[in-house]
Amino acid sequence: MQFDLRKFIAAGARPYHAEYQCDLSARDFAGARIPEPVSVCFDAQPDGTEIQMTLRAKASVHGECARCLDPVESEETVCAEWTVRQRDLDDPDFELPLDEHGRLDVDEWLYQEFLFQIPTVLLCSADCQGLCPQCGKKMADCVCQRAQDSRAPADARLSVLKSLLN
Repeated sequence: MQFDLRKFIAAGARPYHAEYQCDLSARDFAGARIPEPVSVCFDAQPDGTEIQMTLRAKASVHGECARCLDPVESEETVCAEWTVRQRDLDDPDFELPLDEHGRLDVDEWLYQEFLFQIPTVLLCSADCQGLCPQCGKKMADCVCQRAQDSRAPADARLSVLKSLLN
């Protein structure tokens, strides 16, 4: 969705409200994905010489546990607020995604907010122990002696590093 900030600042006397669906399924979230369309609520409220904008959305995030590779599904919520003034539209360092005509790309703003919101390391549970280096099963289900013996290195190639500690 494109929102013309320059036009809204110049003539916007009434609040603006939009609810729509945004498809983020083709976007990359560092290993996570949002497969279903997201319901988005966007508001712009004129306040004298500035505009108060609010962006709200909730998405189901899918990925794999970083430790055991089991599927992970979590719900993430974005609630972002931003204040814009006329002079911000001409600032080359302005942080919102604007084009050269002063139009805000609300979908890109939403993507950026979810990018910051979604954890970079997804876990199926906080106490997930991961996979056994010997048999490849989840550590909770593993019965290998090597997995139980914390003194033995997980990989024979690491034994050189263990000898440096002695």
